[in-house]
Amino acid sequence: MESSATIREELRQPALDLRSMIPDVLKGYSELSRAAMSDGAIPEAMKELLALVIAVTRECDGCVVAHARGAARLAVTREQIAEAMGVAIMMNGGPGTVWGPRALHAYDEAVAARSA
Repeated sequence: MESSATIREELRQPALDLRSMIPDVLKGYSELSRAAMSDGAIPEAMKELLALVIAVTRECDGCVVAHARGAARLAVTREQIAEAMGVAIMMNGGPGTVWGPRALHAYDEAVAARSA
Protein backbone atom coordinates (compact mmCIF):
# COMPACT_ATOMS: atom_id res chain seq x y z
CA MET A 1 0.00 0.00 0.00
CA GLU A 2 1.20 3.49 -0.76
CA SER A 3 1.68 5.95 2.08
CA SER A 4 -1.44 7.42 3.65
CA ALA A 5 -0.56 10.88 2.36
CA THR A 6 -0.14 9.56 -1.19
CA ILE A 7 -3.49 7.77 -1.07
CA ARG A 8 -5.29 10.84 0.30
CA GLU A 9 -3.70 13.06 -2.36
CA GLU A 10 -4.46 10.56 -5.12
CA LEU A 11 -8.14 10.48 -4.16
CA ARG A 12 -8.59 14.21 -3.37
CA GLN A 13 -9.27 15.66 -6.84
CA PRO A 14 -11.37 12.76 -8.16
CA ALA A 15 -13.47 12.97 -4.99
CA LEU A 16 -13.94 16.72 -5.44
CA ASP A 17 -14.87 16.19 -9.09
CA LEU A 18 -17.42 13.53 -8.21
CA ARG A 19 -18.82 15.63 -5.36
CA SER A 20 -19.46 18.49 -7.81
CA MET A 21 -21.38 16.12 -10.07
CA ILE A 22 -23.50 14.34 -7.42
CA PRO A 23 -23.57 16.68 -4.43
CA ASP A 24 -26.83 15.37 -2.97
CA VAL A 25 -25.60 11.77 -2.93
CA LEU A 26 -22.36 12.64 -1.20
CA LYS A 27 -24.09 15.02 1.21
CA GLY A 28 -26.44 12.16 2.15
CA TYR A 29 -23.49 9.80 2.58
CA SER A 30 -21.74 12.34 4.79
CA GLU A 31 -24.83 12.70 6.98
CA LEU A 32 -25.16 8.90 7.20
CA SER A 33 -21.51 8.57 8.20
CA ARG A 34 -21.81 11.28 10.84
CA ALA A 35 -24.92 9.63 12.31
CA ALA A 36 -23.44 6.12 12.25
CA MET A 37 -20.07 7.11 13.73
CA SER A 38 -21.27 9.38 16.54
CA ASP A 39 -21.13 8.31 20.18
CA GLY A 40 -24.07 6.24 21.31
CA ALA A 41 -24.41 2.89 23.03
CA ILE A 42 -21.14 2.08 21.22
CA PRO A 43 -18.43 4.73 21.71
CA GLU A 44 -17.06 6.51 18.66
CA ALA A 45 -13.59 4.99 19.13
CA MET A 46 -15.06 1.47 19.03
CA LYS A 47 -16.95 2.38 15.87
CA GLU A 48 -13.66 3.49 14.26
CA LEU A 49 -12.17 0.10 15.13
CA LEU A 50 -15.20 -1.64 13.61
CA ALA A 51 -14.91 0.49 10.49
CA LEU A 52 -11.18 -0.25 10.25
CA VAL A 53 -11.80 -4.00 10.45
CA ILE A 54 -14.42 -3.70 7.72
CA ALA A 55 -12.03 -1.58 5.63
CA VAL A 56 -9.44 -4.35 5.91
CA THR A 57 -12.07 -6.94 5.01
CA ARG A 58 -13.10 -4.94 1.95
CA GLU A 59 -9.43 -4.25 1.05
CA CYS A 60 -10.20 -0.53 0.65
CA ASP A 61 -7.01 1.49 1.00
CA GLY A 62 -8.82 4.83 1.20
CA CYS A 63 -11.10 3.45 3.92
CA VAL A 64 -8.12 2.02 5.83
CA VAL A 65 -6.41 5.42 5.76
CA ALA A 66 -9.56 7.31 6.79
CA HIS A 67 -10.45 5.03 9.69
CA ALA A 68 -6.85 4.67 10.89
CA ARG A 69 -6.72 8.48 11.04
CA GLY A 70 -10.06 8.54 12.83
CA ALA A 71 -8.82 6.00 15.34
CA ALA A 72 -5.64 8.01 15.96
CA ARG A 73 -7.72 11.19 16.41
CA LEU A 74 -9.79 9.41 19.07
CA ALA A 75 -6.69 8.16 20.94
CA VAL A 76 -7.23 4.51 20.09
CA THR A 77 -4.05 2.72 21.12
CA ARG A 78 -1.71 0.78 18.88
CA GLU A 79 -2.50 -2.31 20.97
CA GLN A 80 -6.23 -1.85 20.30
CA ILE A 81 -5.51 -1.55 16.57
CA ALA A 82 -3.45 -4.75 16.73
CA GLU A 83 -6.20 -6.68 18.51
CA ALA A 84 -8.80 -5.42 16.04
CA MET A 85 -6.53 -6.62 13.21
CA GLY A 86 -6.43 -10.00 14.95
CA VAL A 87 -10.21 -10.15 14.49
CA ALA A 88 -9.83 -9.11 10.85
CA ILE A 89 -7.27 -11.86 10.29
CA MET A 90 -9.46 -14.43 12.03
CA MET A 91 -12.44 -13.49 9.86
CA ASN A 92 -10.52 -13.08 6.57
CA GLY A 93 -7.67 -15.57 6.70
CA GLY A 94 -4.79 -14.85 4.32
CA PRO A 95 -6.03 -11.49 3.01
CA GLY A 96 -6.29 -10.31 6.62
CA THR A 97 -2.60 -11.07 7.10
CA VAL A 98 -1.85 -8.61 4.26
CA TRP A 99 -4.37 -5.88 5.00
CA GLY A 100 -4.10 -6.01 8.80
CA PRO A 101 -0.45 -4.88 8.73
CA ARG A 102 -1.41 -2.20 6.20
CA ALA A 103 -3.99 -0.87 8.65
CA LEU A 104 -1.44 -0.84 11.48
CA HIS A 105 1.00 1.03 9.24
CA ALA A 106 -1.69 3.57 8.28
CA TYR A 107 -2.43 4.06 11.99
CA ASP A 108 1.27 4.57 12.74
CA GLU A 109 1.46 7.18 9.95
CA ALA A 110 -1.61 8.95 11.35
CA VAL A 111 -0.15 9.07 14.86
CA ALA A 112 3.19 10.34 13.51
CA ALA A 113 1.41 13.04 11.49
CA ARG A 114 -0.52 14.18 14.56
CA SER A 115 2.73 14.41 16.53
CA ALA A 116 4.55 16.45 13.86
